[in-house]
This record gives sequence, structure tokens and C-alpha cells, in this order.
Amino acid sequence: MEGLVYKSTGSWYTVKNLATGQMYECRIKGKLRLKGIKSTNPIAVGDKVLFTLEEEGNRGVITEIKERDNYIIRKSVNLSKQTHIIASNIDVAFLVVTLNNPPTSTTFIDRFLVTTEAYGIKAIILFNKVDTYTDDELLEIKYLAAIYRKAGYECIGISASTGKNIDKVKAVMEGKTCVVSGHSGAGKSTLINAIAPQLQLKTAEISAQHQQGQHTTTFAEMFDLPFGARIIDTPGIKGFGMVEIEKEELSDYFPEFFALKHQCKFNNCLHTDEPQCAVKEALENDEIAWSRYKSYQQILKGEESVYRESEDE
Repeated sequence: MEGLVYKSTGSWYTVKNLATGQMYECRIKGKLRLKGIKSTNPIAVGDKVLFTLEEEGNRGVITEIKERDNYIIRKSVNLSKQTHIIASNIDVAFLVVTLNNPPTSTTFIDRFLVTTEAYGIKAIILFNKVDTYTDDELLEIKYLAAIYRKAGYECIGISASTGKNIDKVKAVMEGKTCVVSGHSGAGKSTLINAIAPQLQLKTAEISAQHQQGQHTTTFAEMFDLPFGARIIDTPGIKGFGMVEIEKEELSDYFPEFFALKHQCKFNNCLHTDEPQCAVKEALENDEIAWSRYKSYQQILKGEESVYRESEDE
């Protein structure tokens, strides 16, 4: 039988039979674990799988993972050799960003966007909690949105708690499988509740002392929505370590760099110390954001230290 993975708890997986719509709790067939899969989760939410039912009929065994169209993968910050697939077979990836409460750095945003670019996933930035910001803070949000719109990304200012622009988010989602990512406390579960109130996902207040979100989503889980979409809620992420990207390819995943690449003197220009580099010229002319270039340099150098501030969620 062919199924779709809706929830992963590490050892058991909730799988929907694509023919009947019935849900089954499944485990992995032993041999499946030995196929050289290096990630902490050999099966991710969104995976299409083949499974068989056990004798009692309400539990199953996953025997095969079908080839993935794409996936979002990150490297654990503290366990540098471990990788984790956040979700697979995604049409749209929403990154929920907050200016404060908790703060989201441009470096975190850029690393997430590089990963979506690398795997051909459409990314949309949702600037949440716009109802809570001062006039100066709203100007900062507009400045950030301008940077990412210029780089080619859709940005939407939303308030998951008041419902502002949730209709715009729903319009993008129709008929698609979407994943929602971001820091704990950024409002991912509140956003999903605003989109589909019947789900009643658990939410939590921000820790006033540390300006960090309380961890409410423990495992990734996918939900069917009444308007023909699927949405994947993911645990909060503090760090986003890069994986599987070659240095020579990195600038291709910054759309505004890629657009200028053919103007560089050298075909293999890394946009660092080379002469007649179109990217650096654009940077000096303020045509490219310095924050984006700084993120590019950090990833190029393999710098992970900026994410060692605290434990992963």
C-alpha cells in the first residue's frame, strides 16, 4: 500500500493510506535503517512510502521510501555530524519572522532561504506580530521586507493573533503542501490556528526573561485543510546549520548574486577577493544588501559559531 507520512515521533510514524484515507501507526522495517541514511530521521513528514499492515490490522510496517521531490534539511548545531530533515515534498515554505519577542536574525533568514533555493522550494517570509510593533519597529520591518523583495522573495506582514493578512497566506496555500518554520515563539502554531481554527494547536507565551519561545511543537506534523491544502507544523529552530552545499555553488542560491554572476571576470568567482567582481561592485553601490553578503561570507567560511548561543530546540 502507498501512504503519506503525516507525523513522525522518532520511532513511530502516522501514515495515511492514499487509497482509503485511513491513518495507521507504522514503524520502520529493520533493513530500512541500514541504507546509509545519515540524518537523525530516516523518514520525514511529507514522505511517500510503501507499507504493509501487521496481523492485527491497525498497525503497519514501512517497507520503502519513495524518491523525494525535495526536502528541507539542516545540520544540528551541537551535534555537527548529525543532519535532520525538517520535511519533504514541499510546495511552499513559510518562514515566520519576528523582529523581537523573539528576535530573528538576518543570518538565520538567509540560511533558511539558501536551503530552500538549493532544493527548489518556493519560500515566503511572513513578518508576524505586526500589530505589536512601534512605528520605528514597523519601519525596520519594511526595510527588511524591501531587502528580501529586492532579492526576489514574497514578503507578507501578518498578525496571527488578529488575523491580519491571513487571507493572503491562505490564497497562496490552496492546493499545495506547505511547511511552517521559524524560531519557537515566532507564532507558527498561532498562525496555523488562524488558518484552520478547528485544529486548535497548542500555543504558549513568550518567556519574558529570555525573549524566547516556549517549545510547544515537539514533532513535525502535517494537517489536511478544508480548502485543499496541507500544512506542516514544525518544532522551533534556534540554529540552522548548512549542509550539502558546495562553496562553488553557494552564490547560485542568493538570487541577486546569481543574476550578476555572468558579469564577473572569472567564471568561478567566489565574490570575495577576485578582481572585477560584479557582486562586490553591486555591494559597493548599495544594490545588494550588506546583511545578505555578510551571511554569504559566513556560510562560505563554514562559520557555525554564530549559532552556538544556546541548545537546539
